[in-house]
Amino acid sequence: MKKLQLTFFLALLATLTTIAQEVTGTVYDDQNIPLPGVSILLKGTTIGTITDFDGKYTIEASSGDVLVFSYVGFNTQERTVSGTLLNVTLQAGLELENVVVVGSRNANRTATDTPVPVDVLDVTELVQSAPQVTVTEILNYAAPSFTSNPQSISDGTDHIAPAALRGLGPDQVLVLINGKRRHKTGLVNVNGTFGRGSVGTDMTTIPSNSISRIEILRDGAAAQYGSDAIAGVINIVLKKSVNELQVDLTTGANFTSEHGPDKKVDGEKINLGLNYGLPIGEEGGFINFTGNFNYRGSTNRMQEWEGTIFNAYNSIERVAQADNYDISLLLDDDLADIFQYAGSAGITLNGDETKEELQGILSADATESELSARGLQRSDFNMQVGQSEIRGAQFFANLSIPLGENLELYGFGGLSFKTGSAAGFYRLPNQSRTYTPAYLNGFLPEINSNITDQSAAFGIKGMLGDWNVDFSNSYGKNEFLYRITNSNNASLANSTPFEADSGGFNYSENTTNFDMSQFFDDILAGLNIAFGAEYRVENYAIVAGEEASYAQYNTQGNVHDPLDPDSSVPADFFGSSRPGGIQVFPGFKPDNEVDAFRNTIAGYFDVEADFTESILVSGAVRYENFSDFGGTLNFKLASRIKASENFNIRGGLQTGFRAPSLHQIHYSSTSTLFVDGIPNEVGIFPNTSRVARLLGIEPLKEETSFGVTAGFTARIPTANLKITLDGYLINIDDRVILTGQFDDNGNAELANLFQQANATQAAFFANSVDTQTKGLDLVVDHKVTLSDDISLTNTLAFTFSKTSVENIKVPTAIANAGLSDTYFDPTSRIYLEGAVPTTKGNLSHNLKVGENWSFFLRNGYFGEVEEATNNDDPTVDTTFGGKIITDLTVGYDFSSNLRLTIGANNLLDVYPDENDPAFRSDGRFIYSRRSVQFGTNGRHIFGRLTFKIK
Repeated sequence: MKKLQLTFFLALLATLTTIAQEVTGTVYDDQNIPLPGVSILLKGTTIGTITDFDGKYTIEASSGDVLVFSYVGFNTQERTVSGTLLNVTLQAGLELENVVVVGSRNANRTATDTPVPVDVLDVTELVQSAPQVTVTEILNYAAPSFTSNPQSISDGTDHIAPAALRGLGPDQVLVLINGKRRHKTGLVNVNGTFGRGSVGTDMTTIPSNSISRIEILRDGAAAQYGSDAIAGVINIVLKKSVNELQVDLTTGANFTSEHGPDKKVDGEKINLGLNYGLPIGEEGGFINFTGNFNYRGSTNRMQEWEGTIFNAYNSIERVAQADNYDISLLLDDDLADIFQYAGSAGITLNGDETKEELQGILSADATESELSARGLQRSDFNMQVGQSEIRGAQFFANLSIPLGENLELYGFGGLSFKTGSAAGFYRLPNQSRTYTPAYLNGFLPEINSNITDQSAAFGIKGMLGDWNVDFSNSYGKNEFLYRITNSNNASLANSTPFEADSGGFNYSENTTNFDMSQFFDDILAGLNIAFGAEYRVENYAIVAGEEASYAQYNTQGNVHDPLDPDSSVPADFFGSSRPGGIQVFPGFKPDNEVDAFRNTIAGYFDVEADFTESILVSGAVRYENFSDFGGTLNFKLASRIKASENFNIRGGLQTGFRAPSLHQIHYSSTSTLFVDGIPNEVGIFPNTSRVARLLGIEPLKEETSFGVTAGFTARIPTANLKITLDGYLINIDDRVILTGQFDDNGNAELANLFQQANATQAAFFANSVDTQTKGLDLVVDHKVTLSDDISLTNTLAFTFSKTSVENIKVPTAIANAGLSDTYFDPTSRIYLEGAVPTTKGNLSHNLKVGENWSFFLRNGYFGEVEEATNNDDPTVDTTFGGKIITDLTVGYDFSSNLRLTIGANNLLDVYPDENDPAFRSDGRFIYSRRSVQFGTNGRHIFGRLTFKIK
């Protein structure tokens, strides 16, 4: 009987242990902060739950069951149930396809399960191990689909490197911070660079040490996030850590074989970053502060000016000035002083030559003799062909205050200051734009920028019944001002200032969002519904500079009036008119000033349904209405099929829309553009101007797009291998570009309008072309533990893309005038098709040895590019081959709170192919300044010290 009772008791006990019980616990991040919204799934079933705002959860599970914990930006964990209490700590992950906020509004969705491709980059780890410091540098080397490189001799673009996804325009990618729209910069790229004519987001205003991770949605998402997301979305997620001060000090310089003639070491960098967080309350609230201070020295890769510098007239100037003669008097019609000093200058004259005859004689090249007489070298007349000098400071904060069990107040924002110093083309003494009585040997004008960026976002989110509700407002403003130094206004002669404020521009956005979502775990195999609305106000303004910065003066010293027959412009000795405005960047005129506003209102509906465990379908529709361009309705449809536990097939299609920016609609200015070394004063006129109407330029309209993505994700658990492969096609109609330069074509009214703008040519923003972009993205991630003390992570990521112009939309009036090649010239085509690498990738290895040593090795491939030029000579080589850039760093942890990292970017000192002599502009550009693969800085050696105080 006792034996029977014992048997019964054991059977009952076994039965009870298999009965589901209520398991509870709290999920924390690696900073010991509770994580709300973590997905907990009972493995092998569709049963799951989500942690609340305190990171707590409850789920029915039996002992021996396995729970899967996953959350955005953290490595997924599996834990076996062995009781009723199970607390879990998730570690932040460095996996390109781990988990995401963008691409899906389902808070439970991991990146491998998304129906569209998303990269997740752990910036906290990259900032410590990689050579790069700024956000754009980090992304350019870590994410192949991303492109951004420093520009040279391109005015304001020298200080803001345009950034793009999949080779499309900088204005076709949407940047978010913590899921909220980031404002654009005030700068429109109008010089000779990739992204010419576009407006992007300056991500260097966001300190990298404030960032936890960056998510890159490599797919069109206009229906989900708004009209700028044709190429994709970049979401920057800020840090939440508390009770820890982290200090990062990085310094380095370029030690390279291709240094400039005046410096053997250049491009010095120093960056000091501080990050500290404070807890707020006992419910996981926090405020995280970041400060960053940085300096970047200039570089110069020009070796020696090969062209002419002095003429015989300059020889006379030299001799006369040595005799203490006022050489401005040489310009008048009294030729006695010319004859007086000609002999001493080694010039033989009869003494009875007319001025016209003297002009022919004195225009002779005297460069070599004058260099010797003045004790100068050709390199003294070099430009600064390389990256500009920049000094900056950024301050950011991230805030969360729990207001109860299901309510949270949050906010984030920052303030950024940046001053830049770049140079333009050297103004040579034998040019009319150089007033030699002020600059006997010519001058190198400098463009100094003062950039201020400010942003703030606040919101409140929580639960309204079973719905997640989020209400927020974000504001951002970017201001860009110019001060020109070491320059002159040649038309003012002896009265010229040597520096002037040229004015500038600013742009701001204020965006209000309301979002609601709910996940229904009892409908189908899971259904997520989201909807919301957005209201945005945009403002773009141009501010005029000082009068001397933009005006052309007459011989009486008054502002020149082209309609007054008695108003004549000063000329040099050879009769060439002196240009007006401060040299290198003439200021904005009062006529250029604008203060334009527009608003847009949008509403969206987003649904994501797991019909079964294997089939996911998502769809979104968004209506957006612009006050100046009307409404647009866009959609997105995507699906993921789980063919097996480790293999997913995914794909999507979507439409997109981008209204021309306020900058493109209202920008106007006059600037000096050099074409094959020849300066041209080019006025950019609005489409609404009289000049545009006379030339037949049509009003701007919106860009529209249609895109398709298809691919797969795969896991090979036995090899610790993950693979994603995605192909895409994006058709964009009516892309807005900046046209070529139009002459007045003999039209008297046009000639007069050009004169009023101090311009000799005109350019416009126009809906010029339809393009098609197609490509393939590959990501392979591998992890292996070699021993108890050695682990290795390998990542291979490649992008293959190609943009082609499918149709050129030349207005009828321009085609009839035979100006089609001016409207869209070969240079403009190359900027779209081949000025940045169409093939780009990297293979990186992160080796950890023991508790102290770490080694980071990355080989990045930057594919072939084409020189942006109108030169169609088939004998001239216009392509630059692909190159591999090697980064290597070694890190040593003296303790858990102190780390030293040393290493190099471009360890092997690789440079792009050299320019064909036809494009060197008399030695100025050994390397292309228009088509940039990875820059021309060469080897950069650095050291970084990181320490934490807890």
